[in-house]
Amino acid sequence: MLECLRHDAALVEAELDRLLPLPERGPRRRLQEAVRYAALGGGKRLRPFLLLQSARLFEVPDARALRTAAALEMLHCYSLVHDDLPAMDDSDLRRGRPTVHRAYDESTAVLVGDNLLTEAFAVLADPATHPDPALRCRLVAGLARAGGLGGMIGGQAIDLAAERAELELPGIEELQAFKTGALIVEACRAGAILGAAEEADTKALERYAQALGLAFQIVDDLLDAEGDATALGKPVGQDAAAGKATFVGHLGVEGARRRAEELVDRAKEALTPFGPPAETLRQTADFVLTRRA
Repeated sequence: MLECLRHDAALVEAELDRLLPLPERGPRRRLQEAVRYAALGGGKRLRPFLLLQSARLFEVPDARALRTAAALEMLHCYSLVHDDLPAMDDSDLRRGRPTVHRAYDESTAVLVGDNLLTEAFAVLADPATHPDPALRCRLVAGLARAGGLGGMIGGQAIDLAAERAELELPGIEELQAFKTGALIVEACRAGAILGAAEEADTKALERYAQALGLAFQIVDDLLDAEGDATALGKPVGQDAAAGKATFVGHLGVEGARRRAEELVDRAKEALTPFGPPAETLRQTADFVLTRRA
């Protein structure tokens, strides 16, 4: 499974490299250098990997799936750049390197995020992504919902609110379903959209992704509590230092680990209708549970 993840990450990296070229000269060149710094050269590329693997269940050509996966990753990278800003999480490291506002400056980091966000929708709207304009509209609308107030941005708003410290377990699950889970669900949903999947198959992939996204965040909390900043490539212990409610804080380390295991089992069970072709997605759920970075 790790070899599949690396293979697809390389494909996505090449697609991002192609879609984010450098201008020859002028003031825009420095900005695009920073955009490429943010988008290239790091990360597991889990979300685009899930999109590619979901699309392959329905025999979608890789060329179409890769453009869609690259657009999704652009939006994810924009969120990381903005999350790291001093006004948000104030982080110095991301993927083992200085964050964009440290490597460049804060105003450049804001523009980098803005550019990646808007470019993601330009890629999806382009006929090169799919010849059917109605299908492209579904992809655009899906990514907008997943990245907006009803998804990632809504989750970030909850995360920044003073009430975050007082959240009980259901509130933490809702927060993470927005902040982390929405893009993971959209990755699998977009693969199904590209493949003109039946509604039942789309719903099965959504159930898989919902359980996987929550398990991913619980493991993130465990790594934040127990992990090593060098291995993770980012600071650890920030949530605890900020007094934020977390899965580990509510369930303890062992309780959080058991909850993640239950969710991974649920995710794999959701893939039953797809049989052997979904084996890589099953292995991905196991990888999420055992990852150390």
